[in-house]
Amino acid sequence: MKKIIVIIFLLTISLPLSAQKNPGKDHAKSNVNCKTCHVCDVPTKDDPCLVPCPREKMKTVYESPDKTVDVVSLDELSKKYLPVTFSHRVHAQMSVLSGGCGTCHHYNTSGPIQPCKNCHQTSRKRDDISKPDLEAAYHRQCITCHREWSHGTSCNSCHNLKTTNKEYQKEEVKKKVKGKVHPALIEPAKIVFETKYEKGKMVTFFHDDHTKKFKIDCTSCHKNETCLKCHDVNKTSNEKSKIIRAQKSLDEHHKKCFSCHKEDKCESCHLGKPSEHFDHKKRTGWVLNKFHDELSCAKCHGSKIPYSKLDTKCVNCHKGWNIENFKHTITGLQLDETHAQLNCEDCHEEKNFAVKPVCSNCHENFIYPKQKPGKMVRTK
Repeated sequence: MKKIIVIIFLLTISLPLSAQKNPGKDHAKSNVNCKTCHVCDVPTKDDPCLVPCPREKMKTVYESPDKTVDVVSLDELSKKYLPVTFSHRVHAQMSVLSGGCGTCHHYNTSGPIQPCKNCHQTSRKRDDISKPDLEAAYHRQCITCHREWSHGTSCNSCHNLKTTNKEYQKEEVKKKVKGKVHPALIEPAKIVFETKYEKGKMVTFFHDDHTKKFKIDCTSCHKNETCLKCHDVNKTSNEKSKIIRAQKSLDEHHKKCFSCHKEDKCESCHLGKPSEHFDHKKRTGWVLNKFHDELSCAKCHGSKIPYSKLDTKCVNCHKGWNIENFKHTITGLQLDETHAQLNCEDCHEEKNFAVKPVCSNCHENFIYPKQKPGKMVRTK
């Protein structure tokens, strides 16, 4: 009798629990809070206002775009349409700006890349509606960017209807995508922002200085950005040259810059008009000669940002200079036989190469540059 009572009790408590696992075929009628998935009060088909996917405990591996597969054929849902030919390498090349490989491969450890259907069910009628089905997962990954830059989401932009010669059609679609790479980005030399700061509304950002001279990686500033930053069918070519009005908050604008310019005063950037390129003499008081002017800042200052002030004595960087390894002709002066045998400090006192060499230690009435210890030569 006791066994029967226990069995009945277990059945009684298990039935409600099992019922809770299935929220129903139509989740709109089930006891699910809309704000779990939607940020707005009235989501629509055109604007579902979905919240970001709660990807907890994400694990992924990074692989260089050059080593990844060129084209991926998505054929799990091909009933009416041909398989979607996805230009994987092109997307992988630009994914570094918006989350990297983990944007799509968000649950992947080392080893073979797991197919999406391992986590996302192919059937829309599923028990766990908190996880998108396979079709929804595909479309949610793709449709946001495509809607933003083309301002439309017609099915035939990705899906081609099947014809009688399916295999031929499939190969033709692949040919258009195979081997395709993302075109080289045209980097702006400078960008001018118009701000609301009354003491200096114009801020000039020298993009080429930051990428070429300072060697700052793109992802240091460009994070979680969509393709819309560059791709928009409604943009005209001359829009890039216009002054950009600052729309973001004060914190959002300064956050990226403060990692280097936190100690700078506002007037260092905020001026009454667009400014010119960084001038080492004006900003630091030190004139770069022709040898240093072509170097990246990190070559002298190191990779630590913000850069610290350096001692201007040459020997602080060039500790190993001697008559054996230094070719004096690169300075434009080829030493004669007598002077070529001397040590550097015989002419350059305390190895201070920033000042004129001293000749009076050996010569009378011999003053540089009126008299030279050799002949001038052309340098590249």
